[in-house]
Amino acid sequence: MRRDKDLLATLNSEILSEPVPERFSNIVARAPRVPANNNHWMRAAAAVVLLLAGATGGWIAHDQVTPSQIVAKAGFVDQAVSAHVLFTKERRHAVEAKAEEKHLVRWLSKRVGRTLNPPNLNEAGYKLVGGRLVSDYGRPAAQFMFQTKDRQRLTLYVRSAPDEKETKFQIVQDRGVSAFYWIEKPYAYALIGKVDRQKLVALGEIVHNHLQSR
Repeated sequence: MRRDKDLLATLNSEILSEPVPERFSNIVARAPRVPANNNHWMRAAAAVVLLLAGATGGWIAHDQVTPSQIVAKAGFVDQAVSAHVLFTKERRHAVEAKAEEKHLVRWLSKRVGRTLNPPNLNEAGYKLVGGRLVSDYGRPAAQFMFQTKDRQRLTLYVRSAPDEKETKFQIVQDRGVSAFYWIEKPYAYALIGKVDRQKLVALGEIVHNHLQSR
């Protein structure tokens, strides 16, 4: 402990005599008073704390995002991932309408505004379970769910996007899943699952080609 005290006293000793930066004045004002015989090593410890606080504060400021950036980052992909994470955990009520129910496609197509024929992914090992209507910042979006024999789930998310810039194929990872997404006006699409990048791209191409042929 004595050696540590001496090391603290010498660490950055050249700044101990400098005035406390103004931005730390509130911290210093709130700091408890210590006995005089402890001042030497406490000042050294305080210097270390202030240095760490300054470095941390600088990094936080460097990485800080504005509210407009937060909105820009959210977008439909955030909503699509949220819906995927929420509903794929459900066992009995993962979908509102099952795949064999005739009104499934007609209902979701009417709400989203385009004819939605979910792709056939059977050859890739994913069978259509069904779908549901979800809310995307107050706008209707369709979610189709697919599942493998061992209950690995994949979702296709579709909503209208008439005012958004077209986006080429992109992949993001968020909350333990990967999302393959793109925007082709006037609609936005996202294919989401716990799938490796190569397989997700292959599945995304199947979905895209299917949608293009409709």
